[in-house]
Amino acid sequence: MSNTAQSLAANRIAALLDENSFVEIGGCVTARSTDFNLTDEKTPSDGVVTGYGLIDDSLVYVYSQDSSVLGGSLGEMHAGKIIRLYDLAMKMGAPVIGLIDCAGIRLQESTDALNAFSKLYLKMSLASGVIPQITAVLGSCGGGLTVAAGLSDFVFMEEKKAKLFVNAPNALAGNKTEDTSSAQFQSESTGLVDFVGSEADILAQIRELVSMLPANNEDEAPYSEAGDDLNRVCADLENAAGDTSILLSQISDGNLFVEVKAAAAKEMVTGFIRLNGNTVGAVANRTEVYDEKGEKAADFKPVLTAKGCEKAAKFVEFCDAFEIPVLTLTNATGFLADKHNEYRIAKAAAKLTYAFASASVPKVNVIIGKAFGSAYSIMNSQALGADMTFAWEDAQIGMMDAKLAAGIIASGKDAGVMNEVAAKYAAEQESAMAAAKRGYVDTIIKAQDTRKQVIGALEMLYTKREDRPVKKHGTV
Repeated sequence: MSNTAQSLAANRIAALLDENSFVEIGGCVTARSTDFNLTDEKTPSDGVVTGYGLIDDSLVYVYSQDSSVLGGSLGEMHAGKIIRLYDLAMKMGAPVIGLIDCAGIRLQESTDALNAFSKLYLKMSLASGVIPQITAVLGSCGGGLTVAAGLSDFVFMEEKKAKLFVNAPNALAGNKTEDTSSAQFQSESTGLVDFVGSEADILAQIRELVSMLPANNEDEAPYSEAGDDLNRVCADLENAAGDTSILLSQISDGNLFVEVKAAAAKEMVTGFIRLNGNTVGAVANRTEVYDEKGEKAADFKPVLTAKGCEKAAKFVEFCDAFEIPVLTLTNATGFLADKHNEYRIAKAAAKLTYAFASASVPKVNVIIGKAFGSAYSIMNSQALGADMTFAWEDAQIGMMDAKLAAGIIASGKDAGVMNEVAAKYAAEQESAMAAAKRGYVDTIIKAQDTRKQVIGALEMLYTKREDRPVKKHGTV
């Protein structure tokens, strides 16, 4: 391995961790297979640098693959070093971060490599929900290694050179034009990748994410001094109701919002904010997207989609596993009426329903727009388990839009009667006040007071405990 190559794997770790904090483990390990004269090859560290260090003074375990050693391929000893890292991380209760640059399973080691790969899958499965697992694809990540990426909680991918695929694009029947291994495809179409950027951006984003996550499922998320007025009024917040990524940043301490899977299912926003110095997971419906210049880039209907439900369900499950409170911003009138969406929407909506219903962490819901029908129920409604439900003054909550309801109730009547019925339905069945009178909304609030109201609710819910039926696990 050349000094340049050595520095690539090691320098990635150095750029990620606090200065001079990395301690290498297993630096003397080499391949031990004798097949195909593999012992004649120089395989320093067996192609992966492993060890531990600090991010903002917090312990993390890191491995970085080196593509100059047999293409960074994963063999018996290579996988064994990563497994050893997981053993330590599980004992100490600290995150594992993998920097991937790998040609795949090492052919010369055949079943030895496959067996080691399977052991790695087992370790990652056991670690799921116990410690955060983060994977950054900085080079090639193909075949079975993509399963390891899929087992991770968060996946980062370099935007230009990195490749992530189960089957190479040219091996897909009928595919002649689309690069299905690209960061764009894996973030937008499959939703596997959470963050995309340059290598430097990715390492910085990992540091930011780790700073907001608990080290393990029994630890609290890192607390940061709010440095922001807990009672800050967010003026004109209702103007951000369309693009809830902006709304979330406005109510967060210091306007910090770390969005997860930003490129996938943009009609559903997921990510982390800070409120009163504490990390909070946020799930929000979105009808508009604004770019960095403040110009509208996209419009969406206020409906739930299969991809959006799946994205939100996975995020809520992560938050629940690591005791991170969940805030939802609801603005949904139903489900997308589309043939492709229909293939998966029932199961996807069920997954989101199950995720909210099963989550025992503090859950706060703010209805910021329309909340109609089953979409209202699914988006963390009070009956589904929300501990506190707020509604903006002009929010609408009910079965359907008042005009549509009037068309059914007063079918065959003239326009005047229709309008009267619609007005009566809106007042008696669809307003935030009507829902509050029935106890389905706890408090009607002004949009500008959202930040302080949610902070107050989460402070009240800090010691929440909730017993659930004894079972091995659900099956949804």
